[in-house]
Amino acid sequence: MRLSILDLSIVPQNGDRHQALMNTLETAKQADELGYTRFWLAQHYAAKAGAGRSPEVMIPFIAAHTHKIKVGSGALLLNHYSPFKVAEIFNTMEELFPGRIDMGIGRASTGMISDLALQRHRFVGSKKNDDSEQQVVELLNWMHQDFDDENPFSEIISYNNGTSPDFWLLGSGSWSSKTAASLGLRYVFAGFINPAMSFNIVQNYHKEFTPSDYSAKQKPELILALNVFAAETEEKAHRMTAPYQLFEHRLKTEGDTQSLLEDEETALILLGNKFRSPEINLIDPRQPPRFLAATPDKLYDWINQIATAFGAHEIMIQTITGNHQERLKSNRLLAEVFFKNTFS
Repeated sequence: MRLSILDLSIVPQNGDRHQALMNTLETAKQADELGYTRFWLAQHYAAKAGAGRSPEVMIPFIAAHTHKIKVGSGALLLNHYSPFKVAEIFNTMEELFPGRIDMGIGRASTGMISDLALQRHRFVGSKKNDDSEQQVVELLNWMHQDFDDENPFSEIISYNNGTSPDFWLLGSGSWSSKTAASLGLRYVFAGFINPAMSFNIVQNYHKEFTPSDYSAKQKPELILALNVFAAETEEKAHRMTAPYQLFEHRLKTEGDTQSLLEDEETALILLGNKFRSPEINLIDPRQPPRFLAATPDKLYDWINQIATAFGAHEIMIQTITGNHQERLKSNRLLAEVFFKNTFS
């Protein structure tokens, strides 16, 4: 089972945003040494709790300080970019680090005001004029130099050195599943965003997958992303989730995306009876909980069961905590059970 990491550059307790980015670098170097397959950088705008907003900046920074791990975006939000510019950025990164760059593409609203701020032409979009699939197709055409002759874009080239980054479409809903399937693309599903619908959406990707000229893939390839917290004891793993639960509670009840993650003790006090103890057993691998928190051996069993049920070739873990050392320890504990040969 391949295991990878999604990093949000969480601002640490008693730290600042510079430290958050340096912690991301340390996490990536550790992941490289431990045997993780890939390390992806998130994109969240105007977020006080996380400094991860520019994957195109962080990817070459991380790649330059690691050796073999694949580095990519999770995701780059294409609806806020020109497809040609994205192609130029990723072709440049691939030229710098051949064979190590992942092109994780998604779409999302960053918020009504920030969406407007990101646009050069201040147009407020709607579902009626959603051109997300056309943007994806245009980006693929830039990467493969595959525009029809009558298309004016066929007159120019986004040059590369003969290789292209691996292209992944990311999402948490049915649109991304259908688009990835119809275009024959690798697919990453954010199970931590939409756990209730995860299984059905992913199965539709498997069933509807159609090979195409846009990808060399002849069969579906799926990464499932999950919230995972590993510790030596069940109690410690459960306590690790408290700051994340508090953050989610504030987001849902107050629309608060600014608050920094509290330490475990403070989070438990503030949550009170709203603290939800994580599952101690995986009842149905087709319905994974919103976060998995347990000892490494139990997580090894759970993650393999979930991957088998979903037909996932890889699991990407997200561990949201302001305690950097606990995150590093969680990643190490998982590596010890998943990559046993690394430590033999």
